Amino acid sequence: MFTNRPAMQKGPAANVPQGQTKLSEHEKDFIRIRDAVQEKLLADNNNDATLEIKHLRSMIDTCFNEVLEEEKILYNHSTRNQMLEWITADIVGYGPIEPLLNDPEITEIMVNGCDQVYVERRGLIELTTVRFENNSHLMRIIDRIVSPIGRRVDESSPMVDARLPVGYRINATIPPLSLNGPVLTIRKFATIPFTVQDLISNGTLTLQLANFLKCCVEARVNLVVSGGTGTGKTTFLNVLSSFIPIGERVITIEDTAELQLHQPHVVRLEKRPPNIEGKGEISIRQLVINALRMRPDRIVVGECRGGEALDMLQAMNTGHDGSMTTIHANTPRDALRRIETMVMMAGMDLPLKAIREQVASSMELIIQLERLKDGTRKIVKVSEVQRMESDTIVMQDLFVFQQTSFNNGFIQGVHKPTGLRPHFMDKFVANGIQVPDEVFDKHNTPI
Repeated sequence: MFTNRPAMQKGPAANVPQGQTKLSEHEKDFIRIRDAVQEKLLADNNNDATLEIKHLRSMIDTCFNEVLEEEKILYNHSTRNQMLEWITADIVGYGPIEPLLNDPEITEIMVNGCDQVYVERRGLIELTTVRFENNSHLMRIIDRIVSPIGRRVDESSPMVDARLPVGYRINATIPPLSLNGPVLTIRKFATIPFTVQDLISNGTLTLQLANFLKCCVEARVNLVVSGGTGTGKTTFLNVLSSFIPIGERVITIEDTAELQLHQPHVVRLEKRPPNIEGKGEISIRQLVINALRMRPDRIVVGECRGGEALDMLQAMNTGHDGSMTTIHANTPRDALRRIETMVMMAGMDLPLKAIREQVASSMELIIQLERLKDGTRKIVKVSEVQRMESDTIVMQDLFVFQQTSFNNGFIQGVHKPTGLRPHFMDKFVANGIQVPDEVFDKHNTPI
């Protein structure tokens, strides 16, 4: 809607009521024409809400031309098309953020109230010139996003997680929880999933490291992808999942379905939130327990956040080798601590030593991702979980990212093996997988 405009005036001098933006004459024209198109559309349509989008867009085009003719408004071809695009997006689409959703370079959209919209582009956050008329306008767009999938957001339920039909993840938080007005966050995903070649080209990992991780997946090593928010954990888990042999039955369990596996035998499960009465919730933990009865070869959990970590560990220990998940943590060691904490959340009252023994015998490899200062995502460590010694879990780093320089705003570095070999080498042998010795040679030049 309102793009490529001068920065909006801020503070008391703007003299704008809270929850409302100060509009330019061009923007006021847009609102006037849009409202006239809507009135004409409703009159011509007899309030029929069952029209197909394609037919509705055609009717909007017709009504738009009629309004311009009636009000004797003349635009050049470019301005006319832009105005029609804005109006169509506002009536049947996602309003001002529609162009941002269609921009392939944008990976995250953050709406902080009606007059402030940030985006993440190439890993860096920047302020845009996009804005909404007022908070009511923003709330209409939020309702348009969540209503088709049976979710709601209001004062009694002021937070909601949802997803767009294309798979983008949505979170909306509204007053009284948000003091900035309605807040909308959209995490975008590539419509065509990233491949391992894409990640190698982006510098996320090297060919040598990619081949090692491929061998680990094929040898059914239990993997955890660890990292902070926005580091690319789900994207990388999707790439790892592509290495799973096509003859295996895979069950994916997610809070919001994001994984895009292309194996022929995949069963996808998704958590169900409570209904309007607060009943009917199906948690990730219930889905993991249920998946154990579905004869899986592997279980892939989009993210462990609570008590399901215990059931995931048990699955890895009871014949479901090669299972994978992601977890929020800053280091591989922190990932183990978080898993311990989440197992305690399962309410089983297990002693800490028993939990650590379970973790040490289940988890085998932790892949640590990080979003660096220049916005790039990289694997910074690949660590093996070895065994228990006394009350401590022993770990060793197999690969680390070493920064060599910082030039022109970009971080330069290499992924280097530490020279240590993993203790699960017998799994490679058992599965007939050949891993060259050069992979672990710390003097070897990374490929």
